[in-house]
Amino acid sequence: MDTDQLKIAWQGEVVSIQPRSKVWRYIADNRTHRECGFNVFIKGTVQAPDGSVPAFHPVSEKYDFCVAISELQEYKLEIRIGDELKGSAWTKKYPEIEFADYYRVGSLKKIKAVKENSFPLWEMGIDTVQTGYEDTPILRVHCNKYPGPPWKMTVPPLEVYAWRGERMLSKSCWKGKCFQCVWANMANVNVQYDFDRNIVKNRFETFCYGPLSCKYYKMGPARAVPYKGMSGIKDQGWLDEMCVQNRADEDE
Repeated sequence: MDTDQLKIAWQGEVVSIQPRSKVWRYIADNRTHRECGFNVFIKGTVQAPDGSVPAFHPVSEKYDFCVAISELQEYKLEIRIGDELKGSAWTKKYPEIEFADYYRVGSLKKIKAVKENSFPLWEMGIDTVQTGYEDTPILRVHCNKYPGPPWKMTVPPLEVYAWRGERMLSKSCWKGKCFQCVWANMANVNVQYDFDRNIVKNRFETFCYGPLSCKYYKMGPARAVPYKGMSGIKDQGWLDEMCVQNRADEDE
């Protein structure tokens, strides 16, 4: 645990925006997802209050750092790939459970808006809804109405992601062709290792909320789900079928 948190100022160009989610795993027949905001991947700079540049080591040549924002912040700014943003944020207190490099974003502003490759949901003629949780209307997003894959349109509300459900996605796909897709996801995962003593193991996993027909999609290898005293437990992908059962259309 890193208790020496630092408030920083950051600025840069958006190269990807994806849902931020928390996943709970237990053995191989329990997997729950909770969407809690968005991860914004930035090519840019970071500065401490004293003007110094904090040391950070990008894990990918595609982006320099990732900031976690709320759904409300995304709703207000309608962030898209190519936009230039700036704001403040804090270094993460628990690096082992939070994938984003910076969170608790404040003073978030769009200082330059992209002029092209912008596909808001409401401009694409979506005219159907599905009753969701607690009888709330859920947008039915059919991907054949958008240029892609990868799909780079405006991200939909989080309830759309929750209704669509997710499949396991190969990490190499997430790093490669799927990185800029609004349906790709790097999740913060808690694996329930011991119920009696409430021991949890943390890691990060990649998922996909995209259409079942996507030509880029690959599940990747089965994922081990460790539990005390048990071995060889793996998620072979059959949970994916349950997670996406709301979707009757291969392109949805």
